[in-house]
Amino acid sequence: MGGVTARAPGFAAALRAIVRGDVREAEPLARYSTYRIGGPATILLPSGPEDVGIALQAARRAGVPWFALGLGSNLLFPDGGLDALVIRLGKGIDGIESAGEHWRLGAGLPGPLAARRSAEAGWAGLHKFVGVPGTVGGGVYMNAGCHGGEWAEVVTRVLVVDGNGQERWLTRADVPFTYRRSGLDGLVVLEADVTLRAEPRERLAEEVAELFRWRQEGTPFSQPCCGSVFKNPGGPAWKRREGPRTAGQLVEAAGLKGYRVGGAEISSMHANYFVNTGGATAADVRALIDLAQSRVREQFGVALDTEVKLIGTQGEYLHG
Repeated sequence: MGGVTARAPGFAAALRAIVRGDVREAEPLARYSTYRIGGPATILLPSGPEDVGIALQAARRAGVPWFALGLGSNLLFPDGGLDALVIRLGKGIDGIESAGEHWRLGAGLPGPLAARRSAEAGWAGLHKFVGVPGTVGGGVYMNAGCHGGEWAEVVTRVLVVDGNGQERWLTRADVPFTYRRSGLDGLVVLEADVTLRAEPRERLAEEVAELFRWRQEGTPFSQPCCGSVFKNPGGPAWKRREGPRTAGQLVEAAGLKGYRVGGAEISSMHANYFVNTGGATAADVRALIDLAQSRVREQFGVALDTEVKLIGTQGEYLHG
């Protein structure tokens, strides 16, 4: 990459000259993360989908890495910030259209809003995501899920753009969804088509209210966090029949509820949520992750994998 970074004033100026969106330099990533953690970066706020392709082409020509960002709800950014160009998908890429059971959703649309709008219209499938604080694009890219549902179950087509700025539609069969993964590495999701099922509005309203209530009462909803830190153990090797089974139960059984490193704390409400009590750094959270993994491995022989995405300075995903 020749040492070129998105933080270089020349790169930011060149990008500003060719996009209609806003290019912000030395912008704290903490403002774009539900963790409220992360150092400075050059961030593009696109005015529409075309800005994304233009920015990716500019980054490729300059040899600058890039990172696509939604609401930052499942990410831990480094304290030193990013050398990568951050493309923040939000307003301008947040459309919502429906024709019966078929819905088209912009990547920047908040998932909870899509959940509520579709449920209010009498369509089920997205309603389970009412308490997941991310965008449609992030949800599809990470195959986010909760309460037994995941994006892979409703997606029929995805519009993506690659690192050369080329757009194309992928059918559901083209997307290799697995647990908490889409396989869309190196691509940016711009839109998603989903197919929902009809259900009585009253029943959906009750379920949405119950799911939202669970999120408020069962998780540290009001504190900066990333959602679940660890994936629940699973797969053919997972034979535990008694005692703690979920990631949160394992961390709690290891005696770590309420444990704190710096400004980061393992929530006393839900042990798979690590909260920023104020001034927490990425290093604080990483130390808590390492501690929880080692304690659970020692006491239960279980390896916990991170569900939160740990981001490196080049915008790469690190293994936690």
